[in-house]
This record gives sequence, C-alpha cells and structure tokens, in this order.
Amino acid sequence: MDRNERTQFLKEHGIIAIVRADQGGDILIRAIEALVNGGIRCVEVTMTTPGALQCLEQASREFEGANVLLGVGSVLDSETARLAILSGAEYLVCPVTVGETIRMGHRYGVPVLPGAFTPTEIFHAWELGGDLIKVFPATLGGLDYIKAVMAPMPNIPLVPTGGVTVDNLHTFVAAGVAAVGVGTALVSRESLVSEDFEGIKMRARRFAEAYAIAKADSQG
Repeated sequence: MDRNERTQFLKEHGIIAIVRADQGGDILIRAIEALVNGGIRCVEVTMTTPGALQCLEQASREFEGANVLLGVGSVLDSETARLAILSGAEYLVCPVTVGETIRMGHRYGVPVLPGAFTPTEIFHAWELGGDLIKVFPATLGGLDYIKAVMAPMPNIPLVPTGGVTVDNLHTFVAAGVAAVGVGTALVSRESLVSEDFEGIKMRARRFAEAYAIAKADSQG
C-alpha cells in the first residue's frame, strides 16, 4: 500500500490499538495476535516499550499479508522515524508535531499522525502535512472539546486518543472523527503482566463490533 492507501486503511478500520508495555519479547507479539484475532486491524507499538522495533520486525514477518497495519508510536524525532520505518512501521504516531518527522515519513511513503491539542496546534500539524491529526490528550476535553474543534475545521481528520471506551465509542464516531486511539481500554499493563491474552482478544472483539455498528449508524 502507498501512503494514501494506508491513511485510508486507518480511517476505514477506525480503531488504532496502542500497545505500551514494560517489557518486550514474546508477550508483545502475543498481545498483537490477540488484538488481531479479536478484529482489530491497526496496531501501534510505542517506542517507550523496550525492544519495540525488534517486536515490530517480528510482527511484520508474522502478519505479512494478513490485512493488518502495524505502526510505531511515541515517535519524537526524524531519526527515530527512520529507524521505525526500516523496522517495518507502516505508519508513525507522535505525541507532538515535528515538521522533519512528518517529512521523513512522507519521504518513505508512510503516513504520519502528529500530536496536537489546541486549535492552533491542530491547524499547524495539518499545515505541515500531517495525514491524520492525533488529538492528545483527548481525556482533558473529551467529546465536547473534539466537537468544538471540528466545528470550524471540519476538513481536518482528527484522531482523539485517550478517554475512548467501548461504551462511548459510538459518540466519537457519530461526531465524525477519522479514527480513535485506544490504549489501556484494550491492552492494560495488568493484562500483559498476567498474560491475559484471551481477555485482550475479547475486548478487541467488543471494540471492533461496536465500531462496525457505530459506523453503519453514522452512514445512515
């Protein structure tokens, strides 16, 4: 897929599962497998996770051709962006907006989701070429804030991250967001420590089903 197709894939499937762990290795791979088996098609491994890029390399091999998009999160600079892409990242997610990081992603044909919060930051991230704009931390303003920002800038595709649950997911979809980022509501540190991969799969299934229903409702 090229950059535009990957961006469309993120918007079509709508849920970006964020995997952040205190340790890497096999546990991360099994968590990704559980998410995929539950119906999640977009998974982000954060750079704050030990061995994140090695995990990505392994996951890229295991899920090749499986209709899954694997990305890297917590990308702070262009050097990290390049390493992530060379390790198999198909999209990049950032907590902040850095122009050179966006340019690096685009140089390799990879969509970049820069992080922003205020209307000015969101517009700036969009002007710099962000493919989708991660609104972070969305927990601070919630759905009302997202709606308020979208009203004067409906053309900017927002990805609220933080505070999205399976119970309120439909309200974000109805508001017209491009996608949502979901972390601990899908993959908590506790579930990784206890290796509760069945629980991760079931939560993923509930999110995927809720998104499908919400999307259908929003389209009339």
